[in-house]
Amino acid sequence: MNLSARDLGLFALMGAVLAMVGLFQSWQLAITILNMSLISAIMALGVNMQWGYAGLFNVGVVGFTAVGGLAVVLVAQPPVPEAWAAGGLGILLGLMLGVATILAAIAVYKRMTPGKLRGAAIAGVLAVGYLLTSYVFGPAKSAVQAVNPASEGYLGGLNMPVILAWPVGAVFAAGVAWLVGKVSLGLRSDYLAIATLGISEIVIAVMKHERWLARGVNNVTGIDRPVPRPVDLQPQPWVQSLAETLGWNVSQTASVLSGLGYAGLFILVLALLMWLAERALNSPWGRMMRAIRDNEVSARAMGKNVTKRHLNIFVLGSAVCGLAGAMMVSMDGQLTPGSYEPLRFTFLIWVMVIVGGSGNNWGAVLGAFVIWFLWVQVEPAGRWFMEVVTSGMADGSDLKQHLLGSAAYMRLLTMGVALLLMLRFAPRGLIPER
Repeated sequence: MNLSARDLGLFALMGAVLAMVGLFQSWQLAITILNMSLISAIMALGVNMQWGYAGLFNVGVVGFTAVGGLAVVLVAQPPVPEAWAAGGLGILLGLMLGVATILAAIAVYKRMTPGKLRGAAIAGVLAVGYLLTSYVFGPAKSAVQAVNPASEGYLGGLNMPVILAWPVGAVFAAGVAWLVGKVSLGLRSDYLAIATLGISEIVIAVMKHERWLARGVNNVTGIDRPVPRPVDLQPQPWVQSLAETLGWNVSQTASVLSGLGYAGLFILVLALLMWLAERALNSPWGRMMRAIRDNEVSARAMGKNVTKRHLNIFVLGSAVCGLAGAMMVSMDGQLTPGSYEPLRFTFLIWVMVIVGGSGNNWGAVLGAFVIWFLWVQVEPAGRWFMEVVTSGMADGSDLKQHLLGSAAYMRLLTMGVALLLMLRFAPRGLIPER
């Protein structure tokens, strides 16, 4: 799709705003906003594929993002030999028994005729499988978590290059999406929303409490990064020379260079995804998906397998979200399951898609930049505004303390106001679907 002069102007304006942040605040902040906007744009692109292409209401974005982040630990972290020796084989066997139990229950369901006997048989299979799995898995898990719990207490990963974790994160998220889709895509859209919300909370709960997997709420830190850290760049002579030329200190220069390295990688990934997404959207497949979105009844009458197509696009969009989750963890260098909140990784992404323009890939990208910029900048701006408003009040005033304490909620207020204004005055978004 060709961008109009107005669309290009909006992107140019966003670029100018980021440049002003660099000039009047700091270039580190501008680069950080740029990188998180790029990652958010990839997430928004995944949600736009599901909602904008096919009308699928996925409110479990946080779960697929977290699964992608988990892939970084499982791929890039070194294994813990002591943990594997203590209970690694037991955990693998327990997982295999759990999968075998589920498969056995499915086989019984398919082979037996409906009735009380089938229900009793399925219950018996699940009960026996649960007891066997717990007998094997429980002691092995405890043994692994007892191995140096202050810094380890988990099995570790494959010790492979962290960049390989990005496609693996997409595959992991796609696998979870396939399981969710097979169960719920035949239901109404509101049931799909409930299912995705529930599954995402289950994923986060597992990551928090199963410490053998990725240390749970103890977090995994020190993850290898695809770009050198600022502290590693500072001793380099060419970095010191560049800092002297720019008139910056070495720490600032190294931080900006590291951030630009990530920005280059993220732009390459986003550009590839945009090229593929645009080709798909403007292909016969894309036109079919939009036809299904606009009128499922007519699409079924034309012989289209709507449920299968919905599953395809649901898996594809979730894979893109998982890819973004892996990219974010590799940039942060740590996995913190407690930070995965629906407000940040579901609601905010949906606001980006709606504000940018549902059904338009470029609109989703622009919406990600606009909303993330507001998300970062509104709170300090609100604090400054409240300080100006309360400057004439006594220091011990309860009203002053209340107003200053309320500044933290300015970003939530701003997101709500932005969404309401867009729905009222530009319901199709900044760059509408064409």
